Amino acid sequence: MGNVDYTKYSKLSPFELKDNLIELAQSRTDRLMLNAGRGNPNFLATIPRRAFFQLGLFSTTESEFSFSYMPEGLGGYPRPVGLQSRFDNFVMQNQDKQGVIFLGKAVSYVRDQLGLDPDAFLLEMVEGILGCNYPVPDRMLRISETIIKEYVLREMGIQGMAKQNLDLFAVEGGTAAMAYIFNSLKENKIISNGDRIAIGTPIFTPYLEIPKLNDYQLEEVFIEADPKLGWQYPESELRKLEDPSIKAFFLVNPSNPPSVKMSDEGLAILADIVKKRPDLLILTDDVYGTFADNFKSLFAICPDNTILVYSFSKYFGATGWRLGVIALTNNNILDKKLAALSKKDKKELEERYSSLTTDPASIKFIDRLVADSRNVALNHTAGLSTPQQVQMVLFALFNMMDSRQSYKKAVKSVVRERDAALYRQLGVEVPQDPNAVDYYTLVNLENTSRTLYGDEFADWVMKNKNPTELLFRVADETGVVLLPGSGFGVLHPSARASLANLNEYQYAAIGDSLRRFAEESYQEYLKTKKGKK
Repeated sequence: MGNVDYTKYSKLSPFELKDNLIELAQSRTDRLMLNAGRGNPNFLATIPRRAFFQLGLFSTTESEFSFSYMPEGLGGYPRPVGLQSRFDNFVMQNQDKQGVIFLGKAVSYVRDQLGLDPDAFLLEMVEGILGCNYPVPDRMLRISETIIKEYVLREMGIQGMAKQNLDLFAVEGGTAAMAYIFNSLKENKIISNGDRIAIGTPIFTPYLEIPKLNDYQLEEVFIEADPKLGWQYPESELRKLEDPSIKAFFLVNPSNPPSVKMSDEGLAILADIVKKRPDLLILTDDVYGTFADNFKSLFAICPDNTILVYSFSKYFGATGWRLGVIALTNNNILDKKLAALSKKDKKELEERYSSLTTDPASIKFIDRLVADSRNVALNHTAGLSTPQQVQMVLFALFNMMDSRQSYKKAVKSVVRERDAALYRQLGVEVPQDPNAVDYYTLVNLENTSRTLYGDEFADWVMKNKNPTELLFRVADETGVVLLPGSGFGVLHPSARASLANLNEYQYAAIGDSLRRFAEESYQEYLKTKKGKK
């Protein structure tokens, strides 16, 4: 193993790095690969899933009742008349099933706490889980949207905003949200080739890569978080956004991979900047916000300037479900930018959307997102599948109905205990930060070297060790996969570990491996130092 040339890996792209690290870690059969490079959680919410499957059984029976005279296996649309009564009987007869009990409480909660029509809600859920109709409306089912609005307002720390002032588009996770938003911004001439956009770094790699594509050819201006400030954006960096040539600011909050939320001070600075630059567009991807304590989204601070992206994937362990939303206020800056386009551009866009309505100019940006997601011509079949929307609603209700927030406390505890196990075995104190979310951790090569063996050793490491090569050596010799922070725009040498997808003892093993490599490097350093004497 010692003869492997790891320098060949240093110039790979982030996704090539990931694939090669995994291949190297899997190259031996006498050990278990520990992939801490991927953010897919190994925990998930079970009760709303139980509810989903039980609702599916009830709904299928309802369908079969509609065509009871037909051959077995053929059903029809569920009947609204008497549906609530039959559902109540279903709940009473299945009090031993956790998912059914939750469903009964959910209908009561929707009625008593959210003030919604329980009959209409139940019918939407039954029809939705059967998937027997196109999504209507195509942007999001009506009652489902109202419930998810309530969830988003609560979880994103948004106070004082009426639900009717908010629009949601249910999408196939945060991934689809990114693709749809970039596309519609370009199609609607809000951004154009050569425009300057600011990106808060470090950040999820696609936010760095998509703007460079031939489709967009955007000039990137980096707003760099400072590790010495707990990965907060210095005011001097945020003030770059006062430059009127910067069209938009894209960020992930809490960040990926530093995994910290923006401080109240940072939020206040951004609010001040928006007052000076009411034309500034902000996109905030808040998928990790649900893991933070007392989280407040930029959407809560600058709602009319901000596109909010939220995904259910990480918090509920639902990456395979592909569930997310895009949120905009009714008074958003995008609709104002559409109204301010030139006559030529307006005419071109009216032609683009003319198949949808006789008044295409009146189509809001969020509805253009829906149309563009299906190349306009297929707008009538747009929208997230209705069973997916039902599962999204059940996830949201599960969280809102949990007055003790037991699930939230549990998942926060899981990732933080794993964080502690890794650093304990590494021999370094766990970074303490009230803004930390701990879904990921960045192991700083320089700081770790300095803490373990002193300043001179750390200086030697920085001059003589390539962190990417080190990660490949770790993968090769131990089977542990960590991703280089550089792939996310991290400027200092570091390794990103997801704290979501392995068990606690495995993170302790990762800490052991890193400590062993640090010790080997220190012995190498001592030999070189002795040789100089």
